[in-house]
Parts: sequence; structure tokens; C-alpha cells
Amino acid sequence: MKKRLYKIEHGKKLDGVCGGIAEYFDIDPTLVRLAWVLFTAFAGSGIIAYIVAAIIIPRKPDVIV
Repeated sequence: MKKRLYKIEHGKKLDGVCGGIAEYFDIDPTLVRLAWVLFTAFAGSGIIAYIVAAIIIPRKPDVIV
């Protein structure tokens, strides 16, 4: 099965982007959110990157078993 990047629905804070990235890399979502805050504070383009990711990354499709 091919690994895909999706936004999450459960445990999301804004739009599920950081949680989806954390799920993809199998790491704690808090670490991704902290990295995003630091990136935004020091680089200044984190907000734009988040908005772009929220638009581009699809939601995980509902799977009916």
C-alpha cells in the first residue's frame, strides 16, 4: 500500500495539516506543531506555508468496510 499525505479529522487544531504531517512521518503531532511555530517566528513564512498546505493537501477519504 502506498503511503499518502492527508489532513486528519481526529485531533486537529486548525485544519489538520500538522497532524497529517505527523501521521505521515509517524511522529508526535506536538513536535510538528512546535516546529511550525518556531518556523513562523523565525522565518516568518510559516503562516503562508500552512495556508498553502491546507489548500493543497487533501482530506483522508472515508473508508466504508
